Amino acid sequence: MHAIPQRCADRPLSGGLVVPYVTLIHDGHAAFGVLDADKTINAFRRRLCQICEHPLDERCFLLVRPADVVRGCSPEPALHPECLPYTADHCPMLNGSRTHYRRSPVLVSHPAGRPCTDPSCLCLDRTTDEGHAARSGSPADRYEAWMIHTRNYQLVSPPNRPAAPAGISLDAPVLRKRVLRTATLSPDAQHLMDLWNALMGGA
Repeated sequence: MHAIPQRCADRPLSGGLVVPYVTLIHDGHAAFGVLDADKTINAFRRRLCQICEHPLDERCFLLVRPADVVRGCSPEPALHPECLPYTADHCPMLNGSRTHYRRSPVLVSHPAGRPCTDPSCLCLDRTTDEGHAARSGSPADRYEAWMIHTRNYQLVSPPNRPAAPAGISLDAPVLRKRVLRTATLSPDAQHLMDLWNALMGGA
């Protein structure tokens, strides 16, 4: 296991783990695995690491699933090369300890599954991952980390919401790839990944 990166020395901890900058905090509790919309957009626009909140350096890593390749963008803010190993060690979706995505809670509940009895709470509005419901309960995806040069960092926005970045474009030279977790891909998904790898020169 990798130690807490020096960049994260000032980050709050929960259960001994670093609370990533983009994690939703609800009623004082960190909802690991749930992105805070405002912080996510801020990280995208200011080119901040999703873990430590520090500005990205010359190179950064993007988290990529087969579905992200289809859409052409990574839906999460980038990470520093030194923040990735710690994250890969401790995130259950990246280290393979969780085999399925969490089941979506009912709408009156907190996204992490904790009851929320405050009718004025904005917890549901502060989450960004619209695909969570679609993935709910399904087997975990394959995750890769793609290193790009930050000069090729380009945001992608939906046509109907140009002010709200949907992710970081994958249309960039990939300097290095690292498989974080494997998963059995459908034939179509495997074909797409093979095509992409061939287009990128097997990087």
